[in-house]
Amino acid sequence: MNKVKISASIICADWLNMGKALKELAAEGIDYLHYDIMDGFFAPTYTIGTDIIRQIRDNTLIPSDFHLMVEEPARIFQRFTPRAGDIFSIHYEACRNLHRDLMTIRSFGCKTGVVLNPATNLEALDYIIDDVDVITIMTVNPGYTGQKLVPQTIQKIKRLKDKIDASGLNIELEVDGNVNAENIPKMVGAGADILVGGSSGLFIKDLSLSESVVRMKSDINEGLKLRGQDG
Repeated sequence: MNKVKISASIICADWLNMGKALKELAAEGIDYLHYDIMDGFFAPTYTIGTDIIRQIRDNTLIPSDFHLMVEEPARIFQRFTPRAGDIFSIHYEACRNLHRDLMTIRSFGCKTGVVLNPATNLEALDYIIDDVDVITIMTVNPGYTGQKLVPQTIQKIKRLKDKIDASGLNIELEVDGNVNAENIPKMVGAGADILVGGSSGLFIKDLSLSESVVRMKSDINEGLKLRGQDG
């Protein structure tokens, strides 16, 4: 897979100029809009609700990348309307019956995703890997923007990429947390297919979105060279 995709983290956008940001992101060919949904329990803060998400989605054609940091997320599945091409991801650590919840997501007709926190073993995937389209590695602990990378997670990305390749399955590997100029080449070199661009990589003070996207793509190309692929 040569193209590394960018998923723009909406909670890091300029909320006073959201319409302008959406147009700029579309013009730059951003692949997804990443929505962090937190409940104050699984992650120790709150973010945007479904009514606001719906307004944003009504004003863009960019596919959605839902990331539910919510205890027992199936409780609120009915509040979302994922479309074909969207990603809908839930945390391994938050679900009593992960397989059942993934099958419910599969019935929505979107891409089924599972997220692992930094300290969660990859062996947690062994009995559900056949049922997911996207696996997200958190490289920070969920909850707040602007955190520093947990360094061990770079090797975890590489191990997961090897696991996916060995499975022969068509699964994309997403990385979320401190995705910046320093870390992007290492993340892509280790095997990342989708990068969540947040406050340290995409929505950067004193840089336009266009300038940030150009820089991210340059860093991605450096990572592809480390992986032995051409950008």
